[in-house]
Order: sequence, then structure tokens, then C-alpha cells
Amino acid sequence: MRRFVLATAMVGMAFGAQAADLPILRGSFSDGLGRGTVNWAGAYIGGQATHGAADMNFANSGQDLLAQLLNNVDLEAQFNISQWPVLGTAHMQSSGYGGFLGYNFQWDEALFGIELNYTHGKFFGASSGGQTRSFQYPTDYLSTASVSSSSSLRITDYGSVRFRGGYAFDRFLPYGFAGVALGQADINRRADTYLYYQYVGTAIPPLPNLGPAINSLTDNANAHFIYGLAGGLGLDMMLYSGLFARVEWEYLRFSSSDNTSVNTTVNTVRAGVGYKF
Repeated sequence: MRRFVLATAMVGMAFGAQAADLPILRGSFSDGLGRGTVNWAGAYIGGQATHGAADMNFANSGQDLLAQLLNNVDLEAQFNISQWPVLGTAHMQSSGYGGFLGYNFQWDEALFGIELNYTHGKFFGASSGGQTRSFQYPTDYLSTASVSSSSSLRITDYGSVRFRGGYAFDRFLPYGFAGVALGQADINRRADTYLYYQYVGTAIPPLPNLGPAINSLTDNANAHFIYGLAGGLGLDMMLYSGLFARVEWEYLRFSSSDNTSVNTTVNTVRAGVGYKF
């Protein structure tokens, strides 16, 4: 309730300041809707609070570790064990805070600008799973292969370098933007394999069983750099003498840059306050 009253008071103050300048209040008639009078050109800076959701796809994040463990194994060459689907997806929500810094170029009401946007938060997701299969391979052997994998991703800092385009309606500036998404993440992965060859032939004496062979491999990439694409929509509203409020939606997609990465999408909504110099 306190936040609602404060927001209402801020909007009322902005409207009152604007209404005081209307010609009709000075005893004359208005000429109708005129062109924008607020100068949005120049540098600006601000802070923001965010809330959003992330979807992480771990499907391929452990395959390189399994491939290393199964290198030169006949079952891998024959059945592509490292490619078995063992991991899934994760969904989570989180809040954060951050800031932005940019510069606007304005031609009449049209606007173009560049902005750096940063958020500190915590999106954490994890997935684990495994599969076991048996094969009549090689000849006279019943072979059993079991693989399992686990992976987790924690994004702590993320943002975008964006190009903005908008059209000013006096104190209101709706805009869209597109650019490059940047982030920092901790990625922890583990893979395990189990192989056993049981002789089922008729040779006398019987040939020996082989195994079990059990191996594991881990990989931890802390403060790992991730990147991708960014886009979204927003609205800036000038409150008073350079002070403006902002509401915005941003979409980020981080793609796999190497085997340690996890395909991730982040959707956030944010509210902020800034100052244009």
C-alpha cells in the first residue's frame, strides 16, 4: 500500500507540473496537441529493481564429459552412448537490482541511443539423470552400459549492451531495444560411466567376463563468461527537470559458446529511476 501511495503521489506531481504550463490555465485556449517539448538528448544514469524467470536447458551439457570417459570404447563407437539423453530442463524465478548508463541522440521526436544495463541477482537451476542398456555385443557377450550425469548453473550477474530507438510524446518516451547479452555464471558438471561385459558363449573353458569398469569425471567453471542476444520494450517518463521513471521488459538468451555452457533464456520486468544530464 505504501508503494502504491508513493507511486500515485509521484505521478500526480508530474501531472500537476505539466498542467500548470497549459495555456488554458493561464486564461487562453489551447492550440491542441503540440510537438514534444522535453529534451531527451544527452547522457543519463539510473538504478533499477528487477524480477524475472529463467529457463535452462541442460540436455547437452554433459555429453563432452561422457565422450571423454568412453573414448576408444567399442560400445561408444557402436551405440553412441555419450549422446543418450539423460538431462532435462529447469525453471526458476528471482529478483535483483542494478543500474543503467546511456546516451541519447534526438531528432525532433525521434530518438536513437546506446545503453549499458546491469543486474545483480541469482538464477540457479540443476538437472540430473541416467540410463542403463544392455546389448548382445560383441559376439558371445552380453554387455551392460550405464551412464549418468548432473549439471547445475548459477547466474549471478548479467546485463546487456543495447541500441535503443524510440519516439517522444512530450514527457513520455516509449522505446524498443536490441543488443548483446552478457553474463557471469558458475557451472558445475559431473559424468559417470559403468561398463560390464558378461560372456554368454559356449567356449570351454569359457572366456572371462570383463569389468565392471567404473569411471567418473567432473568439471567446475566458476565465474564463467556467457553471452547471447538481448531485446525488449520500455517506457521512460520525465518527472521533473531531468528526473525520469522507467518501466521495462527485457529478454535475454544465452547460447552455448562451448561444451560447458547451458542454453538459457531470462525474461525480466523492471522499474527504475534515472537522471538525464
